Amino acid sequence: MARALASHRKHGKPEAHPRDLSHARASIHTPELPELDRLIHERIRLGIVSALATNDSLSFNDLKRVLKTTDGNLSVHARKLEGAEYISCVKFFEGRVPRTEYRLTAKGRAALAKYLDQMEEWIRVTREER
Repeated sequence: MARALASHRKHGKPEAHPRDLSHARASIHTPELPELDRLIHERIRLGIVSALATNDSLSFNDLKRVLKTTDGNLSVHARKLEGAEYISCVKFFEGRVPRTEYRLTAKGRAALAKYLDQMEEWIRVTREER
């Protein structure tokens, strides 16, 4: 109370107390939105799993070209998806040329399906809020 009076004297208006704002918070409607898979939600990783979902497998160079990204950027994001077992990676030689091939795993396919369901829910709720 003393702080509010001191603030009133100093600034010419009383300081609002958090309890006084409870009615304002109650009137704000925030819909319940699903938690997104942060691993897939990043643009490059979403691109990787999406591209692999529509192809049996893709080479490193195919993914790099499709996603328009650098070797280092693709490597880092692919390793994160491998670590989560969302994609598998096979390295081999074609003649003397090293090749890296990626496939979407069953776990990755399920994670992508869940992510897409969550995004559709976000879209539905957002459209209903207008």
